[in-house]
Amino acid sequence: MHIPKTTLKASIAFAATALLAVSVSSCAPKGPAEPLRLGIMPDADSLPFLVAEAEGLFGKRGVEVELVSFANAQERDAAVQAGRLDGAVSDVLAAAFLAAGGFDTRITSATDGRYGIAAAPGSGIASAAGLAGRRVGLSTNTIIQYSVDAVVGAAGLAPDAYTAVAIPKMPVRMEMLLAGQVDAAGLPEPFLTTAVERGAALVGTTEQFHIDAAVVVFSEAALNDRLKDVRRLYEAYADAAARINAAPESYRAFLVEKARFPEDAARAYRFVTYRKPTLPPLGQVEAAVSWLAERGLLSKPVDPSGLLDDRAVAAW
Repeated sequence: MHIPKTTLKASIAFAATALLAVSVSSCAPKGPAEPLRLGIMPDADSLPFLVAEAEGLFGKRGVEVELVSFANAQERDAAVQAGRLDGAVSDVLAAAFLAAGGFDTRITSATDGRYGIAAAPGSGIASAAGLAGRRVGLSTNTIIQYSVDAVVGAAGLAPDAYTAVAIPKMPVRMEMLLAGQVDAAGLPEPFLTTAVERGAALVGTTEQFHIDAAVVVFSEAALNDRLKDVRRLYEAYADAAARINAAPESYRAFLVEKARFPEDAARAYRFVTYRKPTLPPLGQVEAAVSWLAERGLLSKPVDPSGLLDDRAVAAW
């Protein structure tokens, strides 16, 4: 079969162009990686991440991070389960629930928030030991109840020494406390500081008794596929934590503007001292998992040591 020269030349030219296009395409730089998506809450635990974002510290460390805010833990955990987040500021109980549910999520560090117990104005309760026989408002089977039990246990009381009163909604719980409808209440920040500012008495905190209740979790996939990015995120977190520790007062307005603290809580808030990224002690994770197991709250057994993954913070 005879092929005209003009047609042959055109075919060769087309093939060469196509080959060049493939070659250029294969050598072209890849597009930017998707940002790490981290779920945060309006609390002290999330503050270093918010500062890192506001002050460009993620970019300085070479990682793109998207902070996704949640109003409550239920929405945050649903997003983790749906795979919409790479990681989240969470708590030990939530991490155990995720593991029991078959989600490959690991605790990668402790955080430095504060959970505590405030006593009602005029109750006469001055310490956690004074809660014996009293009514304590809390949300049952949550990190709040666990924190209350851990604090009263550290003060020498048995977990059943007080009467738990289920008040799931945090603002309602605080108002009932201030009205004297319960003797005390378990609260996180900033509700804890707000209650004290409005007349309640602070009788015990997780910070006081060195209880690591709050943690950061990441999916196993993120740790396997993007470990360098997770490490860079933690480097930015450490940078932000150092800045807050060095000049906490300069971040008081930031609490209202970015962390969504009420103004009265922001004025009175006592800043925590943020640690460098580190895992919580295994013993504390074991205590939380045992607390859940004793109450029959886990759908299947959870290995506490299997929840911990130090790959992202091992350098510290």
